[in-house]
Amino acid sequence: MLETLELDGKAIVVTGGGRGLGRAMALALAEAGARVCVAARTQEQLDETVALIREAGGTATSVRTDVTDSKQVDALVEACVREYGQLDGMFANAGGGAGVDAEFWEYPDEAFEDVLAVNLKSAFYSGRAAAKQMVAHGNGGVIVNTSSGTAMRGNRGFAYPTAKGGVLSLTKSEATMLYGHGIRANVIVPGFVSQRPPKDEAEAAFRQQRGSFVPVRRLGEWWELGPLAVFLASEASRYVTGQEFIIDGGGLAGGVGPTGFAPQHEW
Repeated sequence: MLETLELDGKAIVVTGGGRGLGRAMALALAEAGARVCVAARTQEQLDETVALIREAGGTATSVRTDVTDSKQVDALVEACVREYGQLDGMFANAGGGAGVDAEFWEYPDEAFEDVLAVNLKSAFYSGRAAAKQMVAHGNGGVIVNTSSGTAMRGNRGFAYPTAKGGVLSLTKSEATMLYGHGIRANVIVPGFVSQRPPKDEAEAAFRQQRGSFVPVRRLGEWWELGPLAVFLASEASRYVTGQEFIIDGGGLAGGVGPTGFAPQHEW
């Protein structure tokens, strides 16, 4: 059974791989035997991720990429194929951008477009570029997108959960459109997860307080996403596609989600 979790020889792209959850996924995939190509906009962060993987005995390369530019995403995938001769997995993890704090009717076009670009459009560009290569090589593959628990709640910062909600739908469409080519698509839905160790006591105390919103009474740690990433990339999940994998300490099941709205009551 454990052999089905091995990724020996597989070539996998991880966007947003310079830090946080993307770095954790890249490290775990490499530890399981994958050859990893990490992408992000900041070269220094990419260099750190590649160095960590190589120090642990893994294989990694990097391509500086702005995932909001479809041509750069296409070039990223082509670079991975040139380096490793194949593409077996695409982890479209890049995202972010909180938008602006404005009333709904005053929300500016450009702010909405920016959040959609980095979260939803980037996932589409990544999946499309990966699928093209996977179909051409005829060996199938996996696409794993990253959404957010905010996609399942209302939120004052609505642009981000709107984009991440689109990622859920996109993943289901990828799964149903690509299954005939042996390509599976799933989505990871993290809850409150620390992106790195706390920098000081004040940040540690804030994280402890934020963890009180979650049934397990703590935040998740970035490295805890690694085993899930390996499972979804491996043959252990070969009958799994079109699914959402929520990793949030029970937050959506029974936690309290800050929404940015104070309670309002009319008597």
